[in-house]
Amino acid sequence: MDDIQQKSTWLERVEDLIDILEGSSISELELTEQGTEIIIRRKPSMVMTAVSTQQAGMAGGAAHATSIESSVAIVTPLTGVYYSAASPTSPPFVNIGDTVYVGQVVALIEAMKVFNEVTAEVSGRVVELPAKNGEVVQKGDALIRVETP
Repeated sequence: MDDIQQKSTWLERVEDLIDILEGSSISELELTEQGTEIIIRRKPSMVMTAVSTQQAGMAGGAAHATSIESSVAIVTPLTGVYYSAASPTSPPFVNIGDTVYVGQVVALIEAMKVFNEVTAEVSGRVVELPAKNGEVVQKGDALIRVETP
């Protein structure tokens, strides 16, 4: 195989891999084949979902319930271990009451020994942190609930 055919084959292989990854939650892929290494990294897209209405009859919690009812969930784009801070000694990315902005890193998800940043797709005030630091979360689980203006 000459160099042009070999480059064309590799280009097709990379394009096929990108197509396969499009619909998946994988954010990084490393492949070594015949002495050639391919690394594909992409930023996982965030999915926003409206939070389902909670019971408003909670004793003493009507104002809090209203905030949560009208909030938007920032969900995990993949299954993995949720981390609320960059390291055990670092402060959390966000706390209840903090204001977050679009593009701000709000969490890390560790999957297959890779740390994936989760960024806010909305701006607003953090009203709830349903995920627990260090626990496994499933793709689509709410990590943070944000009350938008």
